[in-house]
Amino acid sequence: MIIVTGGAGFIGSCLHAALKARGERTAVVDRLRDGGKWRNLARAAPDRLVAPEDLDALLAAAPDVRAVFHMGAISATTARDGDLVWRTNVDLSEKLMRWCAERGVRFIYASSAATYGAADRPEQFSDAPDGLDALRPLNLYGWSKQVFDQHVLSALGRAEAMPPQWAGLKFFNVYGPNEYHKGGMISVVKVKYDEVARGEPARLFRSDRADIPDGEQKRDFVWVGDVVDVLLWLYEHPRVSGLFNLGTGTARSYLDLAHAVCDAAGRPRAVEFIDMPEALRGQYQCFTCADLTRLRAAGYERPFTSLEEGVAAYVREYLATDDPFFRYPGLNA
Repeated sequence: MIIVTGGAGFIGSCLHAALKARGERTAVVDRLRDGGKWRNLARAAPDRLVAPEDLDALLAAAPDVRAVFHMGAISATTARDGDLVWRTNVDLSEKLMRWCAERGVRFIYASSAATYGAADRPEQFSDAPDGLDALRPLNLYGWSKQVFDQHVLSALGRAEAMPPQWAGLKFFNVYGPNEYHKGGMISVVKVKYDEVARGEPARLFRSDRADIPDGEQKRDFVWVGDVVDVLLWLYEHPRVSGLFNLGTGTARSYLDLAHAVCDAAGRPRAVEFIDMPEALRGQYQCFTCADLTRLRAAGYERPFTSLEEGVAAYVREYLATDDPFFRYPGLNA
């Protein structure tokens, strides 16, 4: 069995679909609540759906677990409850890693590019372990992910027992199907598509920095299908361990993204700039770009989907259809 925490969420449910397409038995640890989140699992139901508060019981009675994909977290960059974020993003992660170490189970978890904070030059986005302590996240979410990354490397340095494989993935700006439940944390691609589909201009935040023109804030936008491919590659290569960036290695502007959405939707390129909300000022990453040196050195060779290709696939194959949920090859439609 494979455990996927956050397995009904965005990345977790796409990964889960891929695992089920391979015939894996799965336990998803998540809450569906009363919204449409269940649709993320409708194509491939898990063998078990476990509420987070029942995780201990699952671990106690699951001797055949081969891997834990820990995708669950409080991922809102605007989160304010530090105690809750610590319990969820740090304490729970440590408990799972210890359990995996004790049972000889592989452990692959979600970190975040939010750990890079105010970094604004390509060379500052290195995932090399010796640069980890110098990072200064801008928000509580990024800090919690940074803390767990530090705890993992500290345990390794102290020669503590570790899972037979461990890998942390610093996800950059992931977009794609199954993100529809995320509210304010939904990808910019989806938000811009909704605006354009209503016949409105794509609205972008004005820059809050004098040295960056409006619309030229840049991020590393990565298609969720590529993220799933990397996660599966790690599962297929149990000797690979480490902390790795997971982006495309290319920074693209928000203006590029808005134009790609307009083009994919068959609408004229129309963009309107609006003021950045006060709550985001000083906490907004104006540039991100994954340094993929270590992931490539570990053996991952596949190319990443370009922004234009990924946005076109998302818009035309999902958002503009009556079936917007992730479809993995080999999984029944």
